[in-house]
Amino acid sequence: MLDPRRWWALGAMSVSLIVIGLDLTVLNVALPTLATDLKASTSQLQWFANAYTLVLASLLLPAGLLGDRFGPKRLMLGALVVFGLASAACAFAQTPGQLIAGRAALGIGSAFLIPLSMSLLNILFAPGERQRAMTIWLMANSIGIPLGPLLGGWLLDHYRWGSVFLINVPLVAVGLVAVAVLIPRTAGHRARRIDVPGILLTAAGLVALTYGFIAAGEHGWGSAWAVGGIAAGLVLLVAFWAWARRTADPLIELSLFRSAGFTWGTVLATLASFALVGLLFVLPQLSQAVQGADAFQAGLRLLPIIGGMLIGAKVAERLLEKAGARVAVVFGFGLMLVGLAIGALTKVSDGYGFTAIWVSLVGLSIGFTLPPMNGLALAALPLDRSGSGSALIQASRQVGGTLGVAILGTVLNAAYRSHLDVSGLPPAAAHVARDSASAAIALGSPALTRSARAAFVHGMDVTLWACSGLAAVSIVLALAFLPRRTPAVVREEATIEV
Repeated sequence: MLDPRRWWALGAMSVSLIVIGLDLTVLNVALPTLATDLKASTSQLQWFANAYTLVLASLLLPAGLLGDRFGPKRLMLGALVVFGLASAACAFAQTPGQLIAGRAALGIGSAFLIPLSMSLLNILFAPGERQRAMTIWLMANSIGIPLGPLLGGWLLDHYRWGSVFLINVPLVAVGLVAVAVLIPRTAGHRARRIDVPGILLTAAGLVALTYGFIAAGEHGWGSAWAVGGIAAGLVLLVAFWAWARRTADPLIELSLFRSAGFTWGTVLATLASFALVGLLFVLPQLSQAVQGADAFQAGLRLLPIIGGMLIGAKVAERLLEKAGARVAVVFGFGLMLVGLAIGALTKVSDGYGFTAIWVSLVGLSIGFTLPPMNGLALAALPLDRSGSGSALIQASRQVGGTLGVAILGTVLNAAYRSHLDVSGLPPAAAHVARDSASAAIALGSPALTRSARAAFVHGMDVTLWACSGLAAVSIVLALAFLPRRTPAVVREEATIEV
């Protein structure tokens, strides 16, 4: 029997997830202030973000397994407590080391909240309701992304930098009460053995792979840290694959990949996330470096993405019912291809009106692709694997997003530097100008500013063409591997503890 409070429970999870989206982007607007107030070096500024990313990557799969074993509710409550305490610790950090530790603790909370809240969709909702629930879940994940710069910019204008982390605390408090009251406690599957070797291999492999991609984005693909991290990560994940084929109760059930819905739903959701990462990577820089917006205005200019996602997801629900996942997803990637191709025609003289058109198209495309693909992958999971399966879906998207930043950052930087005119500048100034368009503009030379803006727009156009190519590949994969009709799913009932 379905829980009558399931939609209220989804609302409770949504409140909890908003803090994660906020935390992803609110840090960006605070970095210049942190560099001054905490006397943080460039390396330490990078680790404010990387500590969170690496901890998140390492714990997603173990968190999903523990959710399956002990039930998601109590672990979500614990994760919210950790997230709230970590937010307070970040807000009152006195040294870069303390802030890095606080950011790592935020990664622990996120690693449990993301997959366990997703796994509850499989438990609480019938197949006919699951797509709508998935759409709401994804919107809650996404709405905090543009809100981060908006709230962060306003808070930094009026309060000390710690306020950008303290905004999490009241949301966490509301989430704690809502989760405790509204989400039912489901029985875990405690007969399952905890796969300790699998946890260690996947955690180490995902950390090494993610760090390798981060290092590639920062130091180049030929750096020893990038090559070593990626190679070590791949070796460890291959070792896990071999272990999982031998052990009786592996961390990840490899039979899941026999399902076309799970495999291609996960792959295509990762590719859609890659394109979204590309958009979020270039758009704030376009707004601030080229179009002269401040952090608050740059956040406002991300809102068409969310609006497009909301509309696209709503239309996609109806299209799924009538035509199935393949038609909806192919149409979505087609919209993405068109939107990104239009964006790749951007000129320095184009205002935000032009940008809003193609950004809205890409937002629509995400609404057509991400919810159906996540829903298709989730529908293939048995209830006793909802947590670990959801964690695998999210781990794939996390690695894909990190890879996206590394690859697209490399493409953008190479194209930017090839078109930047630094003739006549002292070597030190030329080195600063090559770092980013914002750094070049800060040097104050009118000629360099014009060159930096033109070079950035060229780099952005090349980057969006690369994303367009990925959208085209995704269309081919969807046509080749997705079922013509969405497969029917037989619902199992979860055991609700009293």
